[in-house]
Amino acid sequence: MKAIIIMYDSLNRHALPPYGGDWVQAPNFQRLANKAVTFDNSYVCSMPCMPARRDLHTGRPNFLHRGWGPLEPYDDSVFEILKGKGVHSHLITDHYHYWETGGANYHTKYNTFEFIRGQEGDPWQAQVKNPPADVNAVGQNAIHDAWHAQDLKNRAAMTVDADFCQTKTFEAGKQFIRDNLNADNWLLQIETFDPHEPFFSPDNFKDLYKSHYDSYAGPEFDWPPYRPVKESREAVEHVIVENAALVSMCDQKLGEVLDLMDAESMWEDTMLIVWTDHGFCLGEHDSWGKCWIPFYQEIAHTPFFVWDPRTGKSGERRDALVQPAIDLAPTLLDYFGEQASPDMLGYNLAATIDADAAVRETAIFGIYGGQVNVTDGRYVYMRAAQHSNQPLNQYTLTPAHANALFGPEELQAGIELHPPFSFTKNCQVLKVPAAETIRATAAGIREPLQQTCLYDVKEDPKQLNPIRSQAEIEERMVNALKQHLYLNDAPQDQFVRLQLI
Repeated sequence: MKAIIIMYDSLNRHALPPYGGDWVQAPNFQRLANKAVTFDNSYVCSMPCMPARRDLHTGRPNFLHRGWGPLEPYDDSVFEILKGKGVHSHLITDHYHYWETGGANYHTKYNTFEFIRGQEGDPWQAQVKNPPADVNAVGQNAIHDAWHAQDLKNRAAMTVDADFCQTKTFEAGKQFIRDNLNADNWLLQIETFDPHEPFFSPDNFKDLYKSHYDSYAGPEFDWPPYRPVKESREAVEHVIVENAALVSMCDQKLGEVLDLMDAESMWEDTMLIVWTDHGFCLGEHDSWGKCWIPFYQEIAHTPFFVWDPRTGKSGERRDALVQPAIDLAPTLLDYFGEQASPDMLGYNLAATIDADAAVRETAIFGIYGGQVNVTDGRYVYMRAAQHSNQPLNQYTLTPAHANALFGPEELQAGIELHPPFSFTKNCQVLKVPAAETIRATAAGIREPLQQTCLYDVKEDPKQLNPIRSQAEIEERMVNALKQHLYLNDAPQDQFVRLQLI
């Protein structure tokens, strides 16, 4: 048996034709939906990038215990388990966070891996002199620091489609498939940073939206900041089209993999999984980005497609509530004839893919130090921290942030050993007080995250009108949230900061 995972970053479901997108040119996503099973009730789990990937490896939520960081010594990785069972896993990615401090041990769980350089501020092009600043720019395009200068240096090395990171990633993926067509027991993960911002794409994809580009006379803007929208409506519409062009690029590269699977008759013995870690706000809720705002449907409700050759179900839709970030580990292990680790809390989706079998009544999702959210597929309950967001500690044996180790000042501030959690393999862990910027989440730094909200996303899919005075529904969602905290062996901190005791 073989499996191919295609993973995108920040892919919005509402841009895609199978989910009602009617203007973004993405015919291969519809082609995929016609061939595979499309999930209508797929949600994120841990946010954002590397926390979602830790979920993928371990099959369990991780945002209740720590923020962005490496895999822990006690973590079970699905790819390492498969490696030990003789299934060769190969990662091809241009997602440069894997090579930063806070993601540096993920790729080693695969048998082999390949890194394509140059996305965003990846320190790739070694030009000492910074490019000239564009004075006619807004958003992050107008920021003139070393990181944004690095992005411009990287862009200068990408003049045609073949130069772009995503193209190189998919070309390497297709080569792996060709090289291993006659082999068995392998898993390929083709993972691209796109369509994550900045929305930088080759001209041939911008040409699909030529009428817009011909008429746009505004500032340079393909990199929205994480803050409220301040730009003109013309600029907002422009960045939406820039995102669309990049989604069209994602669509074409997906189509090339589908073409190869057709040409080589791979559908009989190859599982295909297409998913994303989360979405992105493109001006909805008067906001750009993610993480600093509540995880609205634009961010939390994700596209997800699976072709399973064991069932052959094609062109069908599934309504069951799923979370691919934690459900893929047990699903892949089952596919290759292996058992899930006892610490995995995700569910094997084999019966859901086959016949829409329900696997959970509710799902929990969120970000470390922010709101903790729970949904049953109709209602979304966002529970905010109270008062000063205290207490809040990180529980870890790999004390690292996204791109740096914990600093001495953090490790001197009341650090202590904490007894083992149920999933830490009887290891004590470090209990480290959270950094001030995280502790202040509910105290005004990220103001929208201060509020507890309840939404009916069936009646109000854009989440414009929070439900008021629905004590019975809120009580049910609070009880579900508590059950998830118990199931995850969440630290007592979480119960206190959320006022759930």
